[in-house]
Amino acid sequence: MTVRILSQLCACLFATLAPAVAFAADAPPVYAMTGAVALGSPERWDYLTFDAKARRVYVSHGDHVVVIDGVSGRIVGHVTGLPGSHGIAIANGLTRGVADSATNKNAIVFDLATLKVLGTAPAGDDADGVAYESGSGRAFVGDGDAATVTAIDMATATLAGTIPLASKPEFLVGDGAGHLYVNGESTREIIRIDAKKLTVTARYAVPDCESPHGLAMDPATQRLFTSCSNAKLFVVDANSGRIVSSIAIGKGSDAVKFDPKAKLVFSSNGEGTLSVIAEKSAEDFELLGNVPTVRGARTMTVDPESGRVFVVSADIDRIDPPKAPGTRPRVVYKPGSMKLYFFDPVK
Repeated sequence: MTVRILSQLCACLFATLAPAVAFAADAPPVYAMTGAVALGSPERWDYLTFDAKARRVYVSHGDHVVVIDGVSGRIVGHVTGLPGSHGIAIANGLTRGVADSATNKNAIVFDLATLKVLGTAPAGDDADGVAYESGSGRAFVGDGDAATVTAIDMATATLAGTIPLASKPEFLVGDGAGHLYVNGESTREIIRIDAKKLTVTARYAVPDCESPHGLAMDPATQRLFTSCSNAKLFVVDANSGRIVSSIAIGKGSDAVKFDPKAKLVFSSNGEGTLSVIAEKSAEDFELLGNVPTVRGARTMTVDPESGRVFVVSADIDRIDPPKAPGTRPRVVYKPGSMKLYFFDPVK
């Protein structure tokens, strides 16, 4: 694939392509779009994952995963053989990664250095979000249509078990202490799983959250952050299920990330905004503002070292009307226009 990096600043940073977006005078850093990396066809994508140790970005890209240096923007390589690619997770302690294929109903474990496949494990129907839970040494795949979660032993790249949910899973997050949390999209809840015993241990109702999508966590404060299709983000106590806060965000959120260094929660919204929320304490959260990004940029990841935020989208060619009442319009993107965008905090 021919790769073109748009706008470079020196060898490793990018020139500013868009003006900074200001928050209130007492708010943390503003953000500016500082570059874009052309990824080419196909114009299909889903989740992004950041490897904090190697400073690499992994992007679901249709039938493969593309790996980008998160500092320079250089394309590092590809993890192939993933038709219907959705989720990716990194297990640095094992120097391994995992990515799923909805079409093949499986997940592959690969070497982080060489990107070569080490093993394949089965997954359920509609394999989607993926998370690694370091306390158990397992990766977990949310099987949307099957209403299950598949557990994969990362050391052996084999199936560890399947957990029935009685709800359609959307995204997952581990706490590093043997617990996995899953958004139950169809039942408006967060489901807690014992990552070692592979059993459901609690269900936390979030009744005002329509179709929970993005999910992230601050293990230090034991707070979960779940974003909803009705433009809300809920902060939930991971131990009790108590709803701590409800915050208005942009429309079309499909991913949430937490920056433990800056104590910021991010929601990437398909309308073309990035909602930025400050965690002032375990009980106090404040929306700082909505940074304009790119329409269609509904998923994201963040580099906690630099604060750089990554989103992905493509140029819109046209928007076709809904085929049936109550359904969404169909967005058609320009061929070969998919890009990874960099947003940096302005000091």
